[in-house]
Amino acid sequence: MRAAVLRAYNEDLSMEDVPQPECPEDGVVLKVLACGVCRSDWHGWTGEHPRVKPGQIQGHEYCGEVIEAGPRSQWAVGDKLVAPFILSCGSCPHCRAGNSTVCEDQRLPGFVEPGAFAEYVAVPRDFNLARLPEGMSPTLAAGLGCRVTTAWHALTGRAGLQGGEWLAVHGTGGVGLSAALLGRALGAHVIVVDVVQEKLDHAVALGMDAGVNARDGDAAEQIREITGGGAHVSIEALGIPETVNASIRCLRPLGRHVQVGMPVGHTARMDVDMSAVYQGNLALYGTRGMPAHRYPSLLGLITRGKVDMSPLIAREIPLGQAGAELAAFNGPTPPGVAVITDFTR
Repeated sequence: MRAAVLRAYNEDLSMEDVPQPECPEDGVVLKVLACGVCRSDWHGWTGEHPRVKPGQIQGHEYCGEVIEAGPRSQWAVGDKLVAPFILSCGSCPHCRAGNSTVCEDQRLPGFVEPGAFAEYVAVPRDFNLARLPEGMSPTLAAGLGCRVTTAWHALTGRAGLQGGEWLAVHGTGGVGLSAALLGRALGAHVIVVDVVQEKLDHAVALGMDAGVNARDGDAAEQIREITGGGAHVSIEALGIPETVNASIRCLRPLGRHVQVGMPVGHTARMDVDMSAVYQGNLALYGTRGMPAHRYPSLLGLITRGKVDMSPLIAREIPLGQAGAELAAFNGPTPPGVAVITDFTR
């Protein structure tokens, strides 16, 4: 099968013919119909993600069709499925409590095991998978894979965002734009923050209440002024010190900061304004992924027409362009995300 393989950090992915994966006893082999290109893939491509090593087939935002099912699989050939990027064990204390994103024994295709920058991907523990809703395109489903699921859990499972509250979103890439769209669907007033005016204009055109260009001065102060005292909830979607501290400082007393952006490599440790946390009685939440059992709440919102996530998808690309998309994350990116839909070239 064709696959895009990471052979050296910060270099174009190598297009190779590799063996088709074997089917796990408790899982399936999927023909990949679509796979998103995510900033988390970029962290691995640059060498800053500690688990991603040369030789890895990346790609963790995928939708595919079952071509083979193991003897302990619950799915059948022909089923079209979407997957969270964390494949939990289902039996550890965290999983039994419904908190599978902190599973003690995670399987991670695209980071540790071969992922979906390929024609086929093996998926063990397929009880984590969900059926593609009728009428939803695989392209959109793949775009949901990491960023939309992560944003949904950040807003509803961690911050408990309520209608009528002010939500600030720092960074309008894939996960940030997802959080903004979902926050608006939940009835919040949404402010987006970025340094690329085109991305701010795009978000405001989709119904956000305000866009703040961080190049034009203190973003936190601008948010406090717009909201009349600060946001109730703030999402940090980049994982860098400047936006982490802007997110914390833009909150009103008793506000909730959710760390969605991945602090890894040189940003794994950073200076944080803990005085603002202390003085404001703020709550800080970390979040990573979404428990698989929460798929119905998110997919139902979309299929019932309560939120349109299609503006998230900006480009459909062939597999051979995945490396170029990863390299584009080195600088400011245009609005929307790229999804691989052609795995033959």
